[in-house]
Amino acid sequence: MRRATRLARFRVVLRTALGFVLLGVGSSVLGAGAVSLLLVLEGLPTDFGDRNWVFVLCAAAYVAFSLGVGSLWMVVLHRRTAVWFAVGRRPTPAEAERALRLPRHMALVSGSLWLGGTIVLGGITPLLASWPDSIGVALTVGLGGLLTVGLMYLATEWVSRPILIMALEVHPPQDGPSVSVLARLVLTWGVASGVPLLGVLILAAPPNLGRADNAGSLIVLAVVGLGTGAFGTALLARAVAAPLDRLRLAVGEVAKGRTDIEVQVDDVSEIGQLQVSVNSMVAGLRERDRMRDLFGRHVGNDVARHALEHGASLSGDVREATALFVDVVDSTALAYRMPPEELVGKLNRLFACVVAAVDARGGLVNKFQGDAALCVFGAPTRLADPTTAALSAAREIRDAVREAGELDLGIGVACGPVFAGQLGTRSRLEYTVIGDAVNEAARLTEHAKKVPGRILASDAVLEACSPTEREHWSAHRNLRLRGRNAPTSTWTALGNTMADYPARLGLDGTGPG
Repeated sequence: MRRATRLARFRVVLRTALGFVLLGVGSSVLGAGAVSLLLVLEGLPTDFGDRNWVFVLCAAAYVAFSLGVGSLWMVVLHRRTAVWFAVGRRPTPAEAERALRLPRHMALVSGSLWLGGTIVLGGITPLLASWPDSIGVALTVGLGGLLTVGLMYLATEWVSRPILIMALEVHPPQDGPSVSVLARLVLTWGVASGVPLLGVLILAAPPNLGRADNAGSLIVLAVVGLGTGAFGTALLARAVAAPLDRLRLAVGEVAKGRTDIEVQVDDVSEIGQLQVSVNSMVAGLRERDRMRDLFGRHVGNDVARHALEHGASLSGDVREATALFVDVVDSTALAYRMPPEELVGKLNRLFACVVAAVDARGGLVNKFQGDAALCVFGAPTRLADPTTAALSAAREIRDAVREAGELDLGIGVACGPVFAGQLGTRSRLEYTVIGDAVNEAARLTEHAKKVPGRILASDAVLEACSPTEREHWSAHRNLRLRGRNAPTSTWTALGNTMADYPARLGLDGTGPG
């Protein structure tokens, strides 16, 4: 796998190196050819008389010199910036910054050689002909150089994109774009129309720089403008339109709720900054969802939603709710008889049954209290029939725990007005429910541990529940609950009993353990 990756990287490096050489050689040859054609059409070399061979020889020699020096210069630049890519390591910040400047360096190489050609050929022309001819040669070579340098920069960005992508991972465009989109647009305008139209203006405006008819030169300039315009526009579309289209698709996916999107940063302009910003935004959304998920797991999704809607305020309201309290029988003896991790495993499986039954009926597991759990129906989410939901959940929890055969428990159910809201201080809040119904459910749980059905509900709960649910319950007896003066009428669930649990769990001294 590593060898295949290295081979792939080597192929990319070789392709970019060959691309740079072809760009340098191809742009120089095509540019020199176009300039030579324009000079011939304008009749400038023939104006030199019998010394025109000197000009042609000097021009050919400089083109050959430029090809050699330019190719060598570009190879050195590429080697200096791509060694880290070939060996498969991340670049240092200095290497990454140098790689990002590669298009400008390549354009600088091309521009320097074309400037030298303008000076050399324009400088020898007065020695062979006249100063007007020198101006014509300098303008023609200079315009050809401007056109070539612009195309060189745009094409280098395209060829070196694999290297730029890795460099941008180390040196993202956060402190301002290296090259702005406006600069690219201006450069493309110059390549597509600015330089060719300037050449047309120079040819059409007086005085004439050569003695030949300008029609042929104008045709050549038009053809060159069409070709360079199409090529430059295609490079601009690839550099600007393609990343923007990918950003549009990514933002569309984020709008649908996806937070696993990451846009590849492959541009040094404002587009690259936008790519970095989108990735930062998605990372923030991903972190927000993770925190919301953790928050929801700790306090319940309904409470998390309530907190996000109402903020961190000490507020709440009084409403009718049903409290369901679950507590394990003789957990002290269980903790003495088994290792802590084993007891925790049994409690987690018990609480999984509690959460499943309560969530399925729209209730809230408000808190876990060691080996007990307080569940609420009717707060913070209002329910049409909280008492029926609570009684049904109690029976399902009891049946699931009996089927698992690991723990014995008691369940108490009571209803009434409670305060439901956030309690604590500004720095530490907890959503809770406070009221007599919560206390009554806890007291009923103490007695439910001794009832065969393991569930006790107050008479008010049975009066408020649906007739269908009431068929699963029978009157138990009046109980005097701790902290209350008057007796409380209670009901217990029919059917499934857990009377044999103490013996099965070894809590009566006769069972195993």
